[in-house]
Amino acid sequence: MVRLFLMLAAWLMPTLALAQTLPSLPSSSPSPAETAPAPEITAQPAPNEDARIASRIRAIFDEIPALRGTGVRVAAGVVTLSGQVPDDKTIAQAEAIAGRLDGVVTVQNGLKRSLDVEQNLNPALSGVTGRVKAFTSALPLVGIAIAVAVVIGMLGYALARQSRIWERVTPNPFLAGLVATAIRFVFVVGGIVLALDIIGATAMLGAVLGGAGVLGLAIGLAVRDSIDNYFSSLMLSVRQPFRANDTVRIDNYEGRVLRLTSRATLLLTPDGNHLRIPNATVFKAVITNFTTNAQRRFMFEYAIDQDADPCRAQGIGLDTIKSLDWVLRDPKPVAEIAEFSGSVQVLRFFAWIDQTKADFGKSRTRAMEAVRNALREQGFVAESPEYRIHLDHEAPQPVPRSGASGSRTESDDVAPDHHLDRMVHAERQADDEGKDLLDHRRPVE
Repeated sequence: MVRLFLMLAAWLMPTLALAQTLPSLPSSSPSPAETAPAPEITAQPAPNEDARIASRIRAIFDEIPALRGTGVRVAAGVVTLSGQVPDDKTIAQAEAIAGRLDGVVTVQNGLKRSLDVEQNLNPALSGVTGRVKAFTSALPLVGIAIAVAVVIGMLGYALARQSRIWERVTPNPFLAGLVATAIRFVFVVGGIVLALDIIGATAMLGAVLGGAGVLGLAIGLAVRDSIDNYFSSLMLSVRQPFRANDTVRIDNYEGRVLRLTSRATLLLTPDGNHLRIPNATVFKAVITNFTTNAQRRFMFEYAIDQDADPCRAQGIGLDTIKSLDWVLRDPKPVAEIAEFSGSVQVLRFFAWIDQTKADFGKSRTRAMEAVRNALREQGFVAESPEYRIHLDHEAPQPVPRSGASGSRTESDDVAPDHHLDRMVHAERQADDEGKDLLDHRRPVE
């Protein structure tokens, strides 16, 4: 913060100097003398009119140091100026003065700029000296302006540090930090504006803000991807489409949710790897949450010969699935003929499980194995859509089921694997940065 205010002081100093040295800008609207119609030229001028005009012009020029000694000659209302003056500005000034007098028909400006070193150097040195004196006399005012800006900025920083207040009025820490940043920005800008008002440089504020606006637009276009990601992080922190440890699929990426940060969503893949997805991608992606609903349906297919009885095969398969103790009775398992073309009939089986008691992948695998063995025992050998030629005439022997009848082997275990749960818990416990934006108190949308 001290560095910021030192930069502010360094910026205010040349600003004040520039404000003191800038000349008054001419009005954009023409003067009444410029807009007034030119007077008519009288056919018979008054007696001694030329002498009166010349005398009046010389009297005016004598009061202007740069125009003293300038030659003035008037004949028939035509004013002719001659001599040398310090600069072009004085030449234009002399012509304007002479042209404003009543009775002047036109002005022949024969003035030339003097190239005398002393005559040109003295005004420049006196101007620099005046500016230095003006700046030195304004130093106390500049100090007061800087002090006011520093006090207002420090007040904004102190108010932004009250994180408990902003966390209470906002739904998550990300928004609380955003509000604190906005408060600091408003107070700092307000302090700068007040400081410029104190030193009388508010006329430059419009130009500064205009330049800042153009620069901000250019920067915004350059970092639009970062801005998009920032906005997406804000929306995800408010909407929260998932919870920590939820199993989700974001487009083609699947894993357990570790945390949501201000830049990315971190997943733990089934292989135990960390997958970091930018929040801009997450916000626009199709998200499938497999954990929100504890009940989940699995599906598998079984192909039988074209001449086989599909209804009998469906009945055998459904009876086998219903006999599995991890399969839910409500909703009940169903089966359908998914395809009937070529040399096979494709049966499709559906069943539901409770994911809190049974693992999805294990349950599907055990159900497929049980249905396959049951159908093989009844002569429904799994077929493939391709045409095959058998050179032997012996019927295929049924494949014996693994494990004795009525016994439970290690392969029959369908209990959920809690290894990933423990890994997610350990990862979240080790997060000392406190940057997780997921809040279990907010509803999942």
